[in-house]
Amino acid sequence: MSTLPLPSAEQAIAATRAWVDKAVIGLNLCPFAKSVQVKGLIRYVASAATTTDELAAELARELQLLQAAAADEIDTTLLIHPGVLADFFDYNAFLGRADDILADLGLEGELQIASFHPDYQFADAAADAIENYTNRSPYPTLHLLRESSLDAAVAAFPDAADIFEKNMETMRRLGLAGWNALKKDQ
Repeated sequence: MSTLPLPSAEQAIAATRAWVDKAVIGLNLCPFAKSVQVKGLIRYVASAATTTDELAAELARELQLLQAAAADEIDTTLLIHPGVLADFFDYNAFLGRADDILADLGLEGELQIASFHPDYQFADAAADAIENYTNRSPYPTLHLLRESSLDAAVAAFPDAADIFEKNMETMRRLGLAGWNALKKDQ
């Protein structure tokens, strides 16, 4: 990520909402996202954390908040953290700590954490591979999901196992020029 000034909370949330609308929903990268976005069930949180310890504490609070909330009030949370873990490899290393927090809270099997980052890179892909863009968000983001919502969405979507491959095909068709054009609209 660049060394530009950090965005305000409003800017980080607006950019992330635009990414969800244009990329995640617009490209159908997640066929389950539209419903929760339209119903207003996504909690967008822009973290002010500047250290991993601050982010870890905030992650724990957000996991507990999501677990305690009714699914028809908050179904999923995007914890956007532009002030910490800008380096993808540091971010990737933090994911183990995030999973430990989930386990320490006794929420394994109830909630899970998905990962998005501006420099996201799959383990078996080159850094500039277009396929990485399926998980590239405007800012480092931890996506907190309810397992029950995932189970229901997968049951309603007959080809859920094919989503990953379809996303790879979508990104190959779109290409870098198409992705960059999409980002200009965000």
